[in-house]
Amino acid sequence: MANVVFSFNELNNGGVPDKLSSSNEDFESFERVSRGKQSSFIGDWGETTCIDSLSSDNGFYRYGSQEEGFSFSKYWPQQQQQHPFTDSLLDGVSFNVPSPPLQTCLEEITKLGQITNGIQDVAETKNEKQYPFSLSSLGLLNNYGSGFKRLPGERRSEGVNDVTVITEEADRKLSTEEVMRLAGEMFIQSSCQTIDCISTIDHPLNLPFSGLSDQEMRDVQLAMLLLAAAEKVGHQQYDRASRLLKQCGNMSSKTGNPVQRVVYYFAEALREKIERETGRPSSKGLRRKPLFNFDGAMMRPNPTILACHGNLPFSKISQFAGIQAIVENVAETKRIHIIDLAIRNGVQWTILMQALASRYECPIELLKISAVATDAKHEIEATGKWLLSFAQSLGIPFAFKFVMVSDMLDLKEDLFELDAEETVAVYAAFAFRSMLAMPNRIENIMRVIRVMNPCLMVVAEIEANHNSPIFVNRFIEVLFFFSAYFDCVATCMKDDYKNREIVESVYFGEGIKNMVAAEGEERKVRNVKFDVWRAFFVRYGLEEAEFSMSSLYQADLILKTFACGSSCTLDMNGKCLLVGWKGTPMHSISVWKFL
Repeated sequence: MANVVFSFNELNNGGVPDKLSSSNEDFESFERVSRGKQSSFIGDWGETTCIDSLSSDNGFYRYGSQEEGFSFSKYWPQQQQQHPFTDSLLDGVSFNVPSPPLQTCLEEITKLGQITNGIQDVAETKNEKQYPFSLSSLGLLNNYGSGFKRLPGERRSEGVNDVTVITEEADRKLSTEEVMRLAGEMFIQSSCQTIDCISTIDHPLNLPFSGLSDQEMRDVQLAMLLLAAAEKVGHQQYDRASRLLKQCGNMSSKTGNPVQRVVYYFAEALREKIERETGRPSSKGLRRKPLFNFDGAMMRPNPTILACHGNLPFSKISQFAGIQAIVENVAETKRIHIIDLAIRNGVQWTILMQALASRYECPIELLKISAVATDAKHEIEATGKWLLSFAQSLGIPFAFKFVMVSDMLDLKEDLFELDAEETVAVYAAFAFRSMLAMPNRIENIMRVIRVMNPCLMVVAEIEANHNSPIFVNRFIEVLFFFSAYFDCVATCMKDDYKNREIVESVYFGEGIKNMVAAEGEERKVRNVKFDVWRAFFVRYGLEEAEFSMSSLYQADLILKTFACGSSCTLDMNGKCLLVGWKGTPMHSISVWKFL
């Protein structure tokens, strides 16, 4: 079954009414295969995406009448079949302890997310205010993002007798994340100086940074101001932080270059942090707004979301690799039951339906999808109607079930209409991160899933640690992560200014504010790295399963369809697939089976 592969020519509109850290050997081997067989799998996608055009009336997709090719077989496909297609841990680890001495914090960033016992407890560090510690004490650059191979042509900074030199490997600009790393290194080495204005950080300790353009040096200086402001906030020196943030505001803008835009949104977040801590409004007069409902927005696709899916590669790679794993595990099953823990708009299941419609050796008798949720009843019901319409267009027997609970603690196996003859698979795309602050909910879900005995569970999550209760550590992690994301959006959506600005201001900006400024229960946006999830899943009797060469090949092929694909990185953390941008891990996708 490992050789079962589905492929796509043009992912155009169908005729439906309405809507590698441990080792690189696997990728090296499948890349050798792909060079000789690429034409057998995928053609030119043109301008289409796995999420197609927006529907008008109900906020879901409407499909046109174009046709496309789709091939699926047990072995490498020999011909195309025509079908319409649309495209830590939970051990109660407490962080209520004083911050450690400055000297012991140098490796703090690299240690986050490497707890071996369970998901990090989200208890806040009540004593943090009495023990603030310096941003300059953190190992900002030590092994950060080192899980990926360096991209061809990447400029690198080399330490020579404690002097940083930029080595030119190609004629290209520094990425946004590289600028932040350089700023962090300069800030650490200039920590003995007092940074209260831009003049003091022009050339800290007279370190020569050869190879930087004038604009890059200005960007590094701006980033250093932001880091200095964050340090002052960590020390509760809010007046000094406010002065630095004022300078950041004068030098940054949400319409500037990527570095300036990153600094703009992080400076806004730090101002809100000061407001929350002091109770007094800043000079900007920021008013706290309810947190933007990211999942709700994903339930109601709009042009901006469609633009993201069409231009940013991360979600598509995760969807196609994950669905390929499901296809392989249900290849000989006639009745399939999918448990989706975060269905959102449900477009991922059009991929599975297309594969099943092309499966002639073992015709499908019933595809059942059970969507689990605690809210958004009307939107999920609309998703079910749309999926039913799409399944009918392909002639697939289909049933959609909505499992609505007020609290995930109320989820029970008898809420699912289980059939002894069906094969169950679980799909959890960004479902667990929203429950990091409620670990007992995740535990209950694991218990229910185990009883249902699925053939596999596919898990996709953000590959970042944004869950530290220590403000400075969390700030640095969030800064580096979003620096890479801003760089990606600037590259992949450079010709779509309107949607790029909406993505950055609404989807990114609001998340940054919540992660940086909020504490306790108000901090809703949390992520942990895959190593943390791995330790947790193993505790509940799950075993990490390998992706087949077909799944890895799908990920590689999808990557090649993006104009910005050369800047993306695919790597493995054990058996988990990591998708990154210029070396910074962004998303993880993994497959699990119960022992």
